[in-house]
Amino acid sequence: MLAEAMIAARGISAVKSGGNGFRGGSSGSKSSGSGAGGASAAASFMSGGLTGAVGRQFTNGAVKSATGTGGSGIGGRVFTSSMSKGGDFANNVIGTVARGSISAVGSMTGESASQGLLSYMGYTGMEAGDVPAFSDVEIGGGRIMGIETTVENPNGISFGMYDADQYTTPAGNFSTVTSVDGSKWYKQYAADAVEKSPYMAPDGTIAYNESIVKRLPKAPCRKDKS
Repeated sequence: MLAEAMIAARGISAVKSGGNGFRGGSSGSKSSGSGAGGASAAASFMSGGLTGAVGRQFTNGAVKSATGTGGSGIGGRVFTSSMSKGGDFANNVIGTVARGSISAVGSMTGESASQGLLSYMGYTGMEAGDVPAFSDVEIGGGRIMGIETTVENPNGISFGMYDADQYTTPAGNFSTVTSVDGSKWYKQYAADAVEKSPYMAPDGTIAYNESIVKRLPKAPCRKDKS
């Protein structure tokens, strides 16, 4: 799977050393990598950002794969492999999406988001009995929302997580959890709330049926909008 990345790395290394990893022009033209002038041009080309550009393209490919906005590519394949192992590369990508703007970065949803949250919260590789199951997960915009199923909540319970750097302290019960990249998140679970359903009483007045439902508390305010 990493063969393509290794080939790219060898090519970059060749350009850095002034070799023939990359050639421009037609086959009949002089190699720009020969002599001091060629080495200087290669160094200038690299300082202009080829290494950085490849790194950015690689990471952008992983982010696009995570958010479903682009093809897999080498970055996407490495992201998937890293996520299955709870690796740093995948967790950094997930953190970028989780704390980033949805309009600029996108969001993670579906099975990829559920698996990503397991990795991002450090559950990958733990004993099955200690690991919750996540579903209907959405990651992005400083928030992580979904349903968590555990022994205590076998039918699942809705939760919301809010980036502590972007959101004010929530009202009501909450905990502060830390993701593997060191980010702090306020976490709240759905709590009992009264739901009223109107109906027409026999005397023609409006009455209400009341029931207890689990509902997430109102989301905290963003710090830049509080």
